[in-house]
Amino acid sequence: MGDDGADLPVGHAVRVDHEPQEQAAETVRQLRALATPGGAAALSRAATLLAGGADAVSALSRLRAEVGTDLAGPAWGIARQRQKARPTFGADADRLLFTGDTLEQAGRPVLADRRAARLLAEGAEAVADLGCAAGTDTLALARAGARVVAVDRDPVARELTRLNAAALGLSGVEVLDADVVDLVASAGHGAVAGCDAAVLDPARRAGGRRQLDPDRWSPPWSTVTGLLDRVPVGVVKVAPGLDHDRVPAGVEAEWVSVGGSIVEALLWGRGVSTTWRRATLLRDGRFSEVTADGDPGPAPVGAVRGWLHEPDPALIRSGLMSLVAGDLGATLIDPTIAYLSSDGPSTSTWVSSYRVTEVLPFNLKKLKAHLRTRGVGRVVVKKRGSPSSRRPSPGS
Repeated sequence: MGDDGADLPVGHAVRVDHEPQEQAAETVRQLRALATPGGAAALSRAATLLAGGADAVSALSRLRAEVGTDLAGPAWGIARQRQKARPTFGADADRLLFTGDTLEQAGRPVLADRRAARLLAEGAEAVADLGCAAGTDTLALARAGARVVAVDRDPVARELTRLNAAALGLSGVEVLDADVVDLVASAGHGAVAGCDAAVLDPARRAGGRRQLDPDRWSPPWSTVTGLLDRVPVGVVKVAPGLDHDRVPAGVEAEWVSVGGSIVEALLWGRGVSTTWRRATLLRDGRFSEVTADGDPGPAPVGAVRGWLHEPDPALIRSGLMSLVAGDLGATLIDPTIAYLSSDGPSTSTWVSSYRVTEVLPFNLKKLKAHLRTRGVGRVVVKKRGSPSSRRPSPGS
């Protein structure tokens, strides 16, 4: 968040690759300045210029003249982040502070509210948010009535969480500089950091690259399993591609999708788990769920019929596709490809249905010719299990 409106990265609870100490201190200073009445006025002016379509150069020039050089760049940077956050955070976006990294990491508030409600339904009164970043989970938990201990080693993350809680008028939030690995190692009697419940979000990127090996997460997999063992009322955010064999016994694994994409995968502690696997879909403000207490096995395989159904990715990743296939009277078109087929369309929220008009052997050249004779121009290609990456548009 320098004078050019650029945003500084924010780390997680045990990262060692966070920004240099002096840069973090400057970012904290800027955030505190923006939390003053003068900073609020600068943010309001920046938002007005941004809404009016001002470009960065002219906007920063005007802001420097009107609110001073010290506030101009930070205010413009936050205004841009708030604009990006508005579709997800609604009216709260205009009160919250984000950096580019923390906004990218921040989950949807509606999902944070759902997680908070499930944890507190078990009777938890205090929750540790381990790796709080901008405080999305902390805010949801505090709004739900919990006392929250927000933990992060990064001073920018801690300041964002503190300021955002204050901006929303939320009390009962303590922000703590501590190492999650140490906290989990010393957890006992169902509690960590003095709390009887916990949320853990390990950093799954390092050096700009996604870490596919859970043992390389920060904190690592050993801390994830340690938390699940020691604090039964807890939830851990994990990578959607986590190997099912990694899920500890008695722990519920859940995959959540929004808009056709998996947005989070969760491991629920044994004190919260109510099933074996869960697929959850958020559409039009409503949640749909499919659950199983054991492996339902794969759907049967059959020929392509009159309708093709594309299952939601959360359904696929959870391994519960056969349950919906049974409801539809559908079969897999191939044992290794996640497309279903049946004799009729479906109104199920779990699949998108397409009418099959013709089934042809795969040949890109012949397919292009076939489309051309039918007068088909641009097409949308959906493919799984095909080596071709080219689009068979006649105009290509």
